[in-house]
Amino acid sequence: FGAVISACEKAGKWEKVLQIVNEMAQRNMQPNTIVFNACISACQKGSEWMRGLQFLSVMARSEVRPSSITYNAAISACDKGGEWENASGLLDVMVQGSV
Repeated sequence: FGAVISACEKAGKWEKVLQIVNEMAQRNMQPNTIVFNACISACQKGSEWMRGLQFLSVMARSEVRPSSITYNAAISACDKGGEWENASGLLDVMVQGSV
């Protein structure tokens, strides 16, 4: 699934990414950090900053540790959406978490 999600991410097909992640959940497959990064990046490319932040929340609930790439993708998604306050908040979380 990871390769397909990465291909969709590169194409900015965030809707397809959501479908694939839902299919993974139906099969009881846990996405890893790399898959979540691609999901958030796809949302950024599709101007879906809020969905990108939702993936970040799912990561926390799933106990999947975000990386600097995760935060950079989420910050970029917020930036693209004009959500500078959210972007600034994510930077603070990133620094406090020593990511």
